[in-house]
Amino acid sequence: MRSIGIDVHRDFCEIAIAEGGFVRSAGRVATRPEALNLLGQSLVDTDEVAIEATSNAVAIARILEPHVRRVVLVNPKAVRENTRRAKTDRIDAKMLAQLVAVGFLDAVWTPDDATQTRRRLITRRCALVRARTRAKNQIHAILGRNLLERPPMSDLFGRKGREWLAEQVVALPIDERLSVEAGVRQVDFLSGEIDQLDQILGADAVSDQDALRLMTLPGVSMVTAIALLAAIGDIKRFPTPRKLVAYLGLDPRVRQSGSEPAKHGRISKQGAGEIRGLLVEAAWHAARTPGPLHGFHQRVALRRGSKIATVATARKLVVIVWHLLSHGQEYAFMRPALYREKLRRLELLLGAPRHQGKSVTGRQHLKPDQRQAEREISAQHERAYLSG
Repeated sequence: MRSIGIDVHRDFCEIAIAEGGFVRSAGRVATRPEALNLLGQSLVDTDEVAIEATSNAVAIARILEPHVRRVVLVNPKAVRENTRRAKTDRIDAKMLAQLVAVGFLDAVWTPDDATQTRRRLITRRCALVRARTRAKNQIHAILGRNLLERPPMSDLFGRKGREWLAEQVVALPIDERLSVEAGVRQVDFLSGEIDQLDQILGADAVSDQDALRLMTLPGVSMVTAIALLAAIGDIKRFPTPRKLVAYLGLDPRVRQSGSEPAKHGRISKQGAGEIRGLLVEAAWHAARTPGPLHGFHQRVALRRGSKIATVATARKLVVIVWHLLSHGQEYAFMRPALYREKLRRLELLLGAPRHQGKSVTGRQHLKPDQRQAEREISAQHERAYLSG
């Protein structure tokens, strides 16, 4: 049986073959479907292929899989840790072939097409949000460096904020005024793109019971729910909540040597940073909603501070997410009224008619005394958690 290592680049793939205890370089092939199909036809069904898990590795694996026994997508760190002295494409390919030959490499899970689509949509949305935030910050910076007063409203880019901004722009120099006007146009364009993506993600969430299940958690919106499902894929590949926490990079680094006690440091930050950012944002909202998660955040904040408490709450959310998806359950302490508001926003996003004279979020479904009763129940859950 041969073991084949492929070091992937944008334009070519470096190939090495391990056979009979020897490793040899087998040259390069172009990173094109035609060339990769020819490569696959030259292989036999007993071959094993190892490929670094880069952006185009999944597409390459799909082409080669029908021709070989298995294709292993490899974490690039596994190669870097074994090629510290020198690093070239040929060395990397040979190292991959050697490692897969001795069974040292663990395969990286390959997501299906639907999961890959979700990941790309979430990545694009996060990039658009970052770009819109930069554009907004540039406008705020222009106002600041021209000694203009702070906006009297919380949202400079709402209706009243736009009216106020139009009055202030008149007094700015011509170059600054053009920059502000261009920034406003950029914000409007990016907001339109984000709205289009939200409609696609919203339609996906409505048709997925797991997404609706995750939305029962406080702070978890439709976007966060779809992002979590995109990152997790099949929950069965995580046997314990700790495995999922580590996969999302929210586990603390540990250093221990000899008889010294273990020292826990900052979180590892493995995996996609966009998902961690959404989880921390969800934890920030959950920490301000009465319930057990609010009590957990307060308890940690008293000892370690608010920032560490928010990250700890994000980790706690991931643990709960594992249980919800593994057992097919809704969050036991959910606020029904808040959950209905999320669903109503989702309906409006997908084009449901607005009811004249009624709240956009559906708050009219509960009377004030009913809403107060819900808050009291959540407060009771929080007190029970803190005293337990």
